[in-house]
Amino acid sequence: MSPFKINKIISDVVVIGGGTAGCRAAADLSSFGFSVTLVEKANIERSGCLAAGINALNAYVGSGREPGDYAQYALNDAHGLARYDLLLSLSQRLNAQVKYLEDLGLTIHKNQDGSYAQRGWRNVKINGENIKPLLAKAARDSGKVNILERTAAFSLLTDQARAVALVAFSHRDSTLHLIQAKAFICATGGAAGIYKPNNPVSAPNQGWYCPFNSGAGLAMGLWAGAEVTTLEMRFVALRCQDSMAPTGSLALGAGARQINRLGQDYEANYGLTTSQRVLAACKEIEADRGPCLLSAAANREERLEIYRSYLNMSPSQTLKWLEHDDPFDKESQTIWTELSSSEPYVNGGHTAGGLWVDENRRSTIKGLWVAGDAAGGAPQKYATGALAEAEIAALDAADFLDKSKNGAQPNQETIERLFLSISLKLKSYIGRNKAPLNTLNLDEALWEIMDRYAGGSGAHYRYSLASLNQAEQKVSKLAILADKVMVSNAEKLPRLFELKEKITIASALIAHMRERRETRWPGFGQYLDYPLIDDSMSVFINSRLVGGRLKIIHRPLKDFSVNQWLSFWS
Repeated sequence: MSPFKINKIISDVVVIGGGTAGCRAAADLSSFGFSVTLVEKANIERSGCLAAGINALNAYVGSGREPGDYAQYALNDAHGLARYDLLLSLSQRLNAQVKYLEDLGLTIHKNQDGSYAQRGWRNVKINGENIKPLLAKAARDSGKVNILERTAAFSLLTDQARAVALVAFSHRDSTLHLIQAKAFICATGGAAGIYKPNNPVSAPNQGWYCPFNSGAGLAMGLWAGAEVTTLEMRFVALRCQDSMAPTGSLALGAGARQINRLGQDYEANYGLTTSQRVLAACKEIEADRGPCLLSAAANREERLEIYRSYLNMSPSQTLKWLEHDDPFDKESQTIWTELSSSEPYVNGGHTAGGLWVDENRRSTIKGLWVAGDAAGGAPQKYATGALAEAEIAALDAADFLDKSKNGAQPNQETIERLFLSISLKLKSYIGRNKAPLNTLNLDEALWEIMDRYAGGSGAHYRYSLASLNQAEQKVSKLAILADKVMVSNAEKLPRLFELKEKITIASALIAHMRERRETRWPGFGQYLDYPLIDDSMSVFINSRLVGGRLKIIHRPLKDFSVNQWLSFWS
């Protein structure tokens, strides 16, 4: 008897991931009249990076500024290594995404003249606790979106370098889905859980990035032959101690200063890019001048406003403040917050690691578009940038579908053969309770390896050629062991999928880190053998799997445009 049911679906478009970008892409394509299948391994009302809400839209082009200003800011923050064409194309759509959210019902703070209340020139303040439910409602109400929730996508099937089907597993009812389509939009998250978390025993999921983002889209893309880029530009977040809440509301909204235990404002000694701010706190602590703190001058009314602001995205931080502070104390004039740095993540929304795409967000696999955290090359996109990329991808996918109505059909025998092979493989993982290893064992082993040898927080984000070689050897052994892991029943298969995805991303990340022989983003990682920026490394480090082995590719750093882009689809 089969351990799971089989369900076959034919759709015009498949959207993989029901987060910020996925909900927008699904709603747009449905409004164009296409049938859409949206696959999400959680519930779209509270999934992805915006599950708990946010209190500001961090990508916005303020009054007196141009889209090019935002693109240049992001390029500068990346120390010159980002795709300007991608940054500009999303920057041109940022403000429209704010209006889109407002039309959905999002509360955006306004000035007396009706203009948006800004927090710096590239942010607007919002009440964003309900931002994800609003995006989910837009997808649900669009009419032609078939939503598969609690369903983990884990394999993208291709025929002659063309995406033809997605295989996904619903763990609530043990259904294995084969979903065929002409167009696929990958809108999954980046990769968390490949490094040891800050609180591995008491609160392993108390991280900054969504702990269920296992790099599924990146791994599926690699397995299918897609090209990935800039994984080595890891993201290390500077966050509030214990709660891991964002610090931007204090730094930008309240003018908070980074100070050490001696009361010294040390930021100017290190620089003000994102990676330099992380480096500053790490260096001050190493020099025994920690703990490092954010100090914000605030009267009673301002403190209450900050507390309310954090309730929109990280209530635990507000509760922590209230443990030590009487909100009605009129004498207190300062908010103190201890700083902490996170474990490293692969994240195409804050940094540039993800699938390699062109200006229309087409990947190097025909029929596969990418938007949001899974799309590489365009850092600092945040929520509105993810929405912009989803809109770009949906529009181009719609145009592609219109033009390919009478195009060649996929080889049905190939699809059925690949699906049968996957089905048999999954069955082999189920039912042996006495297997020597489980997914938790290997997860913890991966954490230890990456933390110690591949520049985790325990190694102060430092690594060397020798340590990376050690990491590569040990992770390759984990990959072999992962194929021997068994699960007691079909409902536990998604844990195994996530483990394999994280190991795949960890292997590729190590190769990228080793290849970039310089230290370009010192707060995100310091290559001890190559401690400075090297102009000869001003290239994009890309890779793809060829015959089961990762091939490293150097792409020139230049101003890409539609005319300069060499399409992999031709």
